[in-house]
Amino acid sequence: MDFEALHSASFTSLDTTVSDWTKMLTKLTDLKADAKDGLHGKASKANWAGYNATVSREFIGKTAEEFNDAYTQAESIRNIMRDTQGELKTQQRLLKEAIERGRGNHMSVKPAGSGFTVTPNPDPKPANGQKDVDALRDELQGILDKATEMDSTAATSLKALVDLTDYGFSGQKYADRDSAANAIREAENLARIAKKNPEDLTVKEFDTLNAGLKKYSGDELFAERFAEQLGPKGTLEFWAGIADPYTNRDVYVERREQLGDLQKNLSLTLATATQADTPEMHRWKGEMTDLGSQPISKNSTTQGFQVMSNLMRWGNFDDQFLKSYGSELMETEKAATSNGRHGATVWTRMGMDPNLNHTGEDSGSDPMIGYLKALSNSPDAATDFFNDPFLSKDEDHDFKEEDAKTGKEVKASLSNFDYLFEERDWPPERDKDGDDSISGRNNLAMALEAATTGHPAGELPTLDTPAHNAEQAELAKNVMVSISENPERLTEHSYMSDSVGQIAAEYMPDINRGMYAGKESGNDLFPVVGEPAKIPEVDITRFLYAVGQNPEGYAAVNAGQAAYTTSLMEYHFANPEAFVKDPNFSDNDNLKQAIEGVAKVSGEVQGTIGAGRAFASEEEGGVKDQDFNDAIETTSTWVGSGVGIGVGLATAPFIGPGGIVAGGLAGTAVDEILGGLTEGALKDSSGEVIYRNGQEIDATRQSTYTLVETAAEKAGESAKNPSPAIVDAAANAAEQGFNNARTNLSDFIDGEGTPRQLEPKK
Repeated sequence: MDFEALHSASFTSLDTTVSDWTKMLTKLTDLKADAKDGLHGKASKANWAGYNATVSREFIGKTAEEFNDAYTQAESIRNIMRDTQGELKTQQRLLKEAIERGRGNHMSVKPAGSGFTVTPNPDPKPANGQKDVDALRDELQGILDKATEMDSTAATSLKALVDLTDYGFSGQKYADRDSAANAIREAENLARIAKKNPEDLTVKEFDTLNAGLKKYSGDELFAERFAEQLGPKGTLEFWAGIADPYTNRDVYVERREQLGDLQKNLSLTLATATQADTPEMHRWKGEMTDLGSQPISKNSTTQGFQVMSNLMRWGNFDDQFLKSYGSELMETEKAATSNGRHGATVWTRMGMDPNLNHTGEDSGSDPMIGYLKALSNSPDAATDFFNDPFLSKDEDHDFKEEDAKTGKEVKASLSNFDYLFEERDWPPERDKDGDDSISGRNNLAMALEAATTGHPAGELPTLDTPAHNAEQAELAKNVMVSISENPERLTEHSYMSDSVGQIAAEYMPDINRGMYAGKESGNDLFPVVGEPAKIPEVDITRFLYAVGQNPEGYAAVNAGQAAYTTSLMEYHFANPEAFVKDPNFSDNDNLKQAIEGVAKVSGEVQGTIGAGRAFASEEEGGVKDQDFNDAIETTSTWVGSGVGIGVGLATAPFIGPGGIVAGGLAGTAVDEILGGLTEGALKDSSGEVIYRNGQEIDATRQSTYTLVETAAEKAGESAKNPSPAIVDAAANAAEQGFNNARTNLSDFIDGEGTPRQLEPKK
C-alpha cells in the first residue's frame, strides 16, 4: 500500500459499503424467514402430485435453502469488510501518531513515489541521530507492510469466497478478515508439506498436516486452496507414499495408528473442495478422473482409482464429480474383467502392494469399495450411477436372457446395479483381523440405501426428504425383485440387511399397496406421492421373508410397518370420508373398511417377516432370539424423532382432502406404538406388552393382533374419533392377514423353510 494512500485515505466509501451490507443483512433476514416459513413451509404442506411431487417440491426446498446461503455469504462479506475497515483505520492512526512523534524529535516524513523518506533536521538534530531516523523509518514501514497485508488478504479472501460458486451462494461463514485469511494461508502451508517427497516427511510435519486438515476440513476456502495447490497427481502421490510402510519407515512406525485419522481428514477436505465451482477445481476434478486408470508413477502398478477411492470414504463429494468418476471407473472395470467374464484381478492386493485403506475394514485395493462408500453419502449421484448402463446388448459379453416374444436366448443388457448386485466377482479382501472383509457388499448396500431413499445411508428420513422419483422407485423395485429371484443375494450376505431393511421401511406405502388384494382401491387406501414402486406381490412376499431372517432387517421393517400403520389409521380416523369403499356406505362403514384394509396388510407384513425370523431362530437353535430383541430395541431412537411419521409418510406424504398431511396429525400415537414395540422386546408377558417376541412363528401371532389393535385404538383416540367396534375389526383383519402370509409363503418355501429360487423375471 502506498504511503500517501494510507496517510490521506478517506474511509467514507468503505464506511458506506459496510453500512449497505449491514442493511442488506436485515433484508435477507426477512427473505430467509419468508422462504423458510412461507415458500418452503407451504410447499411441504401443499397437495403435490405427479411431476410436481418429485421435482417442483424439491426445487422449492433447495431454493429456500439458497436464501440461508445468501445470508451467510453476505454476512461473511460484511464481516471481512468491517474488520478490514477497522484495521486500516487503526493503521492510519498509528502512522500519523508515528509521524507526529518523529516531528517532536526533529525529523520530517515526506512522500516519495509510492514510499516515503525520513529526514533529520540539521539543527536541532534527533536525540540519537541516525539511530532515531532508522527506527522511525522501520516503524513506518512496518505499519505500511501490515496495512498492505490487510488490504491484500481482504481482497484475496473476498474474491475466493465469491468464486466458490458459479451459481447460488456459498454457505461458508467467517467472523472476520483474519479467519478467512488464515484459512487460505494455512491451506498453502499444509499443501507445501504434502507436496514434499513422502520419504522426506517428518513425524512433526505429519502431525501438523493431520491437525490442520482436521481443523479446517469443512472450511470451503481452505479446502479449495489446499486441493488446488496440492493438485490431483500430488494428492495421489502423497497418500500412496505416506500409506506405504516401505516409503517412510520412521513416520509409518511412529504414526501408523494415526494414518486412519489422516485418511479421514484428507477425505473430508477433498469432499469439501469438490463442492467449489472455481475453474481450478473444475480442472482438478477432470484431471483426477483422467488419472484414475493410470499408474500413479512410472514403476508402480497401483492405479489412480485405487488411491483416490480410499480418499472418498468420508464427506459429501460433488455429485457431478462422482458421476464422471464412476463412469470412468466402470469403464476400467469392464476392461479389467473382459466385460464381466471374470473377476477384476487387477484390483487384488499382492504382497508388496501398499495398504491404501487404514480403516481396518479392507486393504483398499478394490476401488469400488471406497467409491460406493462415497455414493452412500450422495443420494442423487448414487441413483444415477446404479441406473446407468454397464453393458448393452450390442457389446461383446456373455450375459444372456430369454426373449419374452421368441423364447430364444439372447444377449442381456445390464445396469450398474445388475452387475454389482448380481454378477460381479468381488476380489477377495481381508480386514485387520485377517477375516474375510464384508466392506465391499456392505458399502454396496449402503449406497443402494442412499440411491433409493434420497438421503444418506444411516440417516432417517424427515419431512423435508423429497418424495421418491421414478429412478429411485425403479431401483427399489429392482432391489426387491432381485432378492426375490435369489434370496441368497441377501441371506448369504446378511450384513446388508440393515440397509435393505431401511429401504423396505421407507417404501412401506408401495409394499402395502402391492400386497393389498383390491388393487384399484389400494391406490386410495395406500397413497404414494411421487413415483410408486410397482412390485409384484409374490416378489414382496419373498423379499420380506428374506429380510426378516436378519435381526437388523427385521427390526427396520417391523418398526417401519408399525409406524406406517399407525399413521395411516390415524389419518383415516381423522378423515372418515377419505376412503370410499362403496358410495352407498356411511362414512363410518367406509372407515371400518379402510381400517380393516390397513390392518389386514399389516398382519400380512408382520406374518411374513415373522416367518423369516422364526426360520432364522430355528436354524440357530434359538440363539438368535436375543439378537432380534436387541435389534428391535435400537429402533427406540425413532421415538419422538419425527420418523414415526417419516418412515413411509415423510418420503411419500399422505395427502387428503383439503391438503391435510397425515404427517401433521401423526406423532403421539406413533410414538406410543414404537415405544411399546421397543419395550415389548424386553419382556415376555402378553399382559404387559404390545409386542411379544418368540422363537416360533406362532409366538408372534398374538403380538401382531395386539399391535394392530392397539395401533387402531391409539390412532382413533389421537384423531378424537374412537370406535371400539372398528378396533375389534382391525384385530380380526390382522389375524386374516397373518394367516394369508403363511398361505403365501407355503407356495414357495419347502419343508425345511428354505425359499426355492425363482427363475429370473423377464
